[in-house]
Amino acid sequence: MAATAAGPAAAAAASYANLKLHITPEKFYVEACDDGADDVLAIDRVSTEVTLTVKKDVPPSAVTRPIYGILGTIRLVAGTYLIVITKKKKVGEIFSHAIWKATDFDILSYKKTMLHLTDIQLQDNKVFLSMISHVLSVDGFYFSTTYDLTHTLQRLANTSPEFQEMSLLERADPRFVWNGHLLREFAAQPEIHRFATPVMHGFISMHSCSINGKCFDWLLVSRRSCFRAGVRYYVRGIDSEGHAANFVETEQIVHYKGSKASFVQTRGSIPFFWSQRPNLKYKPKPQISKSVNHMDGFQRHFDSQIISYGKQMIVNLVNQKGSELPLEQTFAKMVNSMANGMVRYIAFDFHKECSRMRWDRLQILLDQLAEQQDEFSYFLVDSDGKIVTQQEGTFRSNCMDCLDRTNVIQSLLARRSLQAQLQRLGVLHVGQRIEEQADFEKIYKNAWADNANACAKQYAGTGALKTDYTRTGKRTQWGLIMDGWNSLIRYYKNNFSDGFRQDAIDLFLGNYSVDEVESASPLHVKKDWKFLAKAKCP
Repeated sequence: MAATAAGPAAAAAASYANLKLHITPEKFYVEACDDGADDVLAIDRVSTEVTLTVKKDVPPSAVTRPIYGILGTIRLVAGTYLIVITKKKKVGEIFSHAIWKATDFDILSYKKTMLHLTDIQLQDNKVFLSMISHVLSVDGFYFSTTYDLTHTLQRLANTSPEFQEMSLLERADPRFVWNGHLLREFAAQPEIHRFATPVMHGFISMHSCSINGKCFDWLLVSRRSCFRAGVRYYVRGIDSEGHAANFVETEQIVHYKGSKASFVQTRGSIPFFWSQRPNLKYKPKPQISKSVNHMDGFQRHFDSQIISYGKQMIVNLVNQKGSELPLEQTFAKMVNSMANGMVRYIAFDFHKECSRMRWDRLQILLDQLAEQQDEFSYFLVDSDGKIVTQQEGTFRSNCMDCLDRTNVIQSLLARRSLQAQLQRLGVLHVGQRIEEQADFEKIYKNAWADNANACAKQYAGTGALKTDYTRTGKRTQWGLIMDGWNSLIRYYKNNFSDGFRQDAIDLFLGNYSVDEVESASPLHVKKDWKFLAKAKCP
């Protein structure tokens, strides 16, 4: 899929796109093979020092292979490892910039042998390696060597000339750079930034579409935050900095005849201190912490949301009875106490309102939000690069997991925005509705269902529930059966393998770091690791 006008703010100092890895016993050499490039990155396998050199310094005896990016370095029990992208798949193009999905990786040891390790250290190192491999095996790592994927169109349009000259690594939004910890040593050396590839985790879908014979590009981008990242029952609520669990920014983009429109929404866990630890019950009871000041973190969360997105409309979709009710009541009370005119709140009991397959009742919520949505508007820039409208606020949706119910509502709000954008751009005629455009409607619904599946697999370990509705607009008996199956798999994973998954994410993101000389490995200290001292992969 191709698009034409490249936004000037997107054209950052590019990372190298074509790389060769040369391996010798003493060094890793990463050669830039882009036109006119002579740079070679030399990584000393003993001292771990990283320097710039030139092609003639690469020994002819080196073992050579192509790679598609450097993810970064990580320290494990055996020493430092280099992680590289070995396979990529083209997703499409955004304003003539190629967007890639990283599909395979290699983890290369600086050390040539493992003879310096005891049997226990060897076993621990194996477990840590399997943790890193596990994180890399979860689908959804995306990158571009010429385009900044971590920012929305609106953020990119409101930047300074200095920002535009920065390397992709320097200017990326740290919330969405999943290899930020792995690239920390690269970040400290600006001269090697072009060898660093910031990678986001989430979902990207790109389609060339046609309505009324008018061709336009339609994109859906979900960026998963790496702050308070983790898996379903282990990570809920917020941390002391105000970062919410399962926080995802989702941007829908339209590109037509040089004009670009964008609509941004967010999802994130209910932003105070609560937990829901797995205990073999099918649905563990959520616990609201009694020992902390919730308002500090709550306030921090919304302060940062307002800075990033403007006004906030909270859409809380949890049950208003049973174990979810105290969460709804506490959320409503805290918004009230905060008394910030930039933050509004609406609660809609999704399960009660839509019980017995009455999914048409979602229109009640959309009608309640319509005025607010019109006030927030969307971002639009014309073919001359002139900003026509800005998005003044975002819908922050949540349910318990911020997956299934949340995705359904987000897809409906996004469609309402898209309807307005396509009419304004002249793609839709007056009185025409997106729902009536059968070919596009199919693309739209499937992309949103795929987005739901990606977000669910990354957080809950299985595909999303309720995607039959997102794909078809109807709730089906088969969909209910599939939901039951996915719920069972979630139950198993939440209780028997999510501890390992959580530890793996914490290791990858640098929330925990391994000390080579530590005498007692944390894998054998019960309190440090969610998956305790089993030291076995599920």
